[in-house]
Amino acid sequence: MTTIAIVGAGRGLGAAVARRFGLEGFGIALVSRNQERLDALAADLAAEGLTARGYAADVRDPEALASVLERAGQELGAVEVLAYSPLPQKEFLRPVLETTAADLAGAVEFSVYGPVTAVHQVLQGMRFLKRGTVLFVNGGSGARPNPNVAGTSIAFAGQGAYARMMHEVLAPENIHVGQLIIPGAITPGHPTHDPGVLAERLWRMHADHRGFRVFAEDMDL
Repeated sequence: MTTIAIVGAGRGLGAAVARRFGLEGFGIALVSRNQERLDALAADLAAEGLTARGYAADVRDPEALASVLERAGQELGAVEVLAYSPLPQKEFLRPVLETTAADLAGAVEFSVYGPVTAVHQVLQGMRFLKRGTVLFVNGGSGARPNPNVAGTSIAFAGQGAYARMMHEVLAPENIHVGQLIIPGAITPGHPTHDPGVLAERLWRMHADHRGFRVFAEDMDL
């Protein structure tokens, strides 16, 4: 068995992604800050016949994030798919004229240092498998900077640049890196923004290994 590690796992998109990949036989490593919530979600998935475990870590703590991803690979199987989709914290969502250097430091830790830490931790295992996928999930400001949410806009730009470079250099090794842009809110029952619909898009990005950036719906750029 190989594993999908979902960084930022919760009851919405994270749970839907866990179910979609779990149905394909993946072990599921759920990563977020709250162990109690992770354990509850893992228990629900286990009741559905899936193999899931929760691993608590803050993405702004590189040592903790690397440690739990290492444990997940040891306990569930090598991480073949990494999905990085934590929700940005409220302090990153300030207008550009109110955004300070301290606000940007936190946003960059969250959206740049975190992904770099996670990718470096799982990449050796993907290379050993000779296959793998890294999936980044961003809001609309990941493709079009929004002055109302300056911290995430700036940090997502860095994350997108990192992801695209990794997409280019890892493709010859059969390791795909892709970015899903979701403009607006994730909404149950919505034709394009329902968690299950988005999880299916992420599955296709993994299965098809084509292209870099995918949009949940069209955007004016």
